[in-house]
Amino acid sequence: MLRITLIKSPIASLPKHKATVAALGLKKVGQTVTQPDNPAIRGQIFTVKHMLKVEEVNE
Repeated sequence: MLRITLIKSPIASLPKHKATVAALGLKKVGQTVTQPDNPAIRGQIFTVKHMLKVEEVNE
């Protein structure tokens, strides 16, 4: 599992990046979500890595 935190606002970013942040389930700066660790999620994270903090969680 991955714990993903939004650390930078997507307001002034590309529409594609805004959509990716929303698809990850993030709405507000500082919000944290837990997502499964799979290639699709990893690809989304790579697209907007400059806005996120990612931690691996062993649950």
